[in-house]
Amino acid sequence: MERRTGYYARSIVFTTVATVAVWAAAGVVGGWWALPLAVPAALLSARMGFLGHDAGHKQIAATGRANRRLGLFLGNFMLGLSHGWWNHKHNAHHAHPNHIGKDPDIGAGALVFTKDDAVGRTTGVIGWLTRNQAVLFFPLTLLEGIALQVNSVVTLRERPAAERRTEALLLAAHHVIYFGAAFLLLPVPVALAFIALHQGLFGLHLGAAFAPNHKGMPMPGPGDDWDHLRKQVLTSRNVRGGVVTDWMLGGLNYQIEHHLFPALPRPALRKAQPLVRAHCESLGIPYTETSLITSYTMALRHLDSVA
Repeated sequence: MERRTGYYARSIVFTTVATVAVWAAAGVVGGWWALPLAVPAALLSARMGFLGHDAGHKQIAATGRANRRLGLFLGNFMLGLSHGWWNHKHNAHHAHPNHIGKDPDIGAGALVFTKDDAVGRTTGVIGWLTRNQAVLFFPLTLLEGIALQVNSVVTLRERPAAERRTEALLLAAHHVIYFGAAFLLLPVPVALAFIALHQGLFGLHLGAAFAPNHKGMPMPGPGDDWDHLRKQVLTSRNVRGGVVTDWMLGGLNYQIEHHLFPALPRPALRKAQPLVRAHCESLGIPYTETSLITSYTMALRHLDSVA
């Protein structure tokens, strides 16, 4: 449970400097040859998102104020994502993971995660989308980064006045710098293509990292009242793998441990896993861990079953 200040300091500095370096390199290369640099830019944006996630869980700094400031820098300024909005939504998810009617992450939207929500979505574009949501899941994640940015702006009015001013200023600064850099460093057609590729891969990366965690796992109903241990363990799924899997999924492939101890620094999750798994086994509580491919298969089968 000890702070990993050295790890987080190195990670934040490296990710920030590397992001600036990639954009500078794009300007130096210029033209269509700069387009491949959108790939590392997207990977670095996802790293920034994982760090913002950790700040929201107060994993990084010793005080809530310091973690909030880090979240505002990493989220609002660097990514154009509202730290306050996302953190409020994410905390609600942690309080009631996969719980129908309580977890905002399984509420009806472009996709539906319960059969009750699928009822009535049978005609027109929404009907086609629902019927084919399993096939369309990963293509739709290409829009996830943009959707998060749009929601960040739309929900600003829900933030307290003082927070709203700070968040709005940082979001505006991000978009001015982001679009300014793109169109100053690159020709307009290249800039548009770079932005589209960067945002699309960023969204795909986030979707690929978060999809394995809960989709296809048990979903408590509105009247169910599970204790904390079962609520967090039974609705979550770990993804086994090595260093590459841990890096690509931001360490959140240890989802069970993260849900039981959300303030536990992300680098310590893998160290907590043997203790948690042994405890669950001693109590006869199922502890789900699969390969990455199996986790995606389970998630997509659930979406298809609902459709």
